[in-house]
Amino acid sequence: MSSSLKTALEGFKVVFVDDDPCVRASLSETLELSGFQVCACESAEAAIQQLGSSYLGIVITDVRLPGMDGLSLMRHVIAADPAIPVILITGHGDISMAVQAMREGAYDFIEKPFPSERLVETALRAIEKRALRLEVDTLRRQLNNKQGIESLMLGNSPAIQEVRSQILNLADTSADVLVMGETGTGKELVAQCLHNHSRRSKGNFVAINCGGIPETLFESEIFGHEAGAFTSAGKRRVGKIEHANGGTLLLDEIESMPLTFQVKLLRTLQERKVERLGSNEEVRVDFRVVAATKFDLSALSLQGKFRSDLYYRLNVAVLELPPLRERREDIPILFEHFVLQAAMKYGREAPAAPELLLRRLMAAEWPGNVRELRNVADRFVLGLLERRQKELATPAALTLAQQVDMVEKALIEQTLKQHGGRPAPVCMALGIAKKTFYYKINRHGIVLDQFRDRNATDADLDESEPMAQTG
Repeated sequence: MSSSLKTALEGFKVVFVDDDPCVRASLSETLELSGFQVCACESAEAAIQQLGSSYLGIVITDVRLPGMDGLSLMRHVIAADPAIPVILITGHGDISMAVQAMREGAYDFIEKPFPSERLVETALRAIEKRALRLEVDTLRRQLNNKQGIESLMLGNSPAIQEVRSQILNLADTSADVLVMGETGTGKELVAQCLHNHSRRSKGNFVAINCGGIPETLFESEIFGHEAGAFTSAGKRRVGKIEHANGGTLLLDEIESMPLTFQVKLLRTLQERKVERLGSNEEVRVDFRVVAATKFDLSALSLQGKFRSDLYYRLNVAVLELPPLRERREDIPILFEHFVLQAAMKYGREAPAAPELLLRRLMAAEWPGNVRELRNVADRFVLGLLERRQKELATPAALTLAQQVDMVEKALIEQTLKQHGGRPAPVCMALGIAKKTFYYKINRHGIVLDQFRDRNATDADLDESEPMAQTG
């Protein structure tokens, strides 16, 4: 028996029911030799005694039994727990009866006579279904039991736990926050959590996409205008900043804000006053700013593409969101959450994700991060995922060595990021020698420059260290 099959069967049982002692002994032995844990019963009544409320396994039963027959046993099992697969063994004359049983919820039926391989294959498929159902139920319980910030910022990885901790630490302060992360990592969700857990939660949460407002309308949208300020201004309009008074203002994609308006925004942030277009009066506003970006604002300011004074005004409390590839262990619970949401949205039943799909999800690179995973969950619920499998073009089954390499690379990259690309503290944190460190970054194709802190000295970065050591 293969190790993968042994793992799949671990903890699951087969209640096998047949009143013929010879058949019962023979087929029970066949199942046991294939790795199943078998409880053989001579009657339906005896089988029911083995099926408790937390029964992990399946039921295989002959249809024709003395006393309670196999169909009645099936109905009893399904009534107690519809998730327990029931396989019926039928004679030739019982086919129409078996078809009816399938309509009532039977998992499958096997017609006599049958090869033993057919019984083993059917039992294995049924147990895989049972295992997946139990896994989905566990994830759903975890989702239902989560409260507060954990119900929004899902995941158990150290990276996302650190993000939740930082959010709760900053939420009820007056500090403006700069949220940095790749596309789709959940920057707006972080801003919403900061708002929800602050004393400003009863105020408005106002989100502005700085790249989505035409430049000709930007000043009016953000700062508001008085009646007659321009041709089409028929009445006074309160701007987004003023609307956020007492609440939180999210400036998403702040790097795309026109330079001409960055000056006025900077003054508003410093003085907490806003002047509507066409007005000479300043209105005092009390709001908290959360700015979000996927770019390095420091680099943009050096290039003259973002005002450095605005960058330094925003660069006080910084939250960096990890990409999905750096917290792969969170993918199953996120995917289940999105599947449940999609099922509600589209009025469909939430399907269980096959093991192969979960492996592909765990191995994918996810350039679109959590947003991309949500889209895949939507297509999965709609039955459209098979048509777009190229998105998940990863090996059907990763070897143990491949999976270890993926985890090792992600861990090294995450530690490099935490220590500004400095080899010495990275080696200390990972408990490895420098020679081993350089061997591994070369092996994984990791580029140190992308992690290096621009303020670090050459000595800090050990730039004299040879980069091609192996061993």
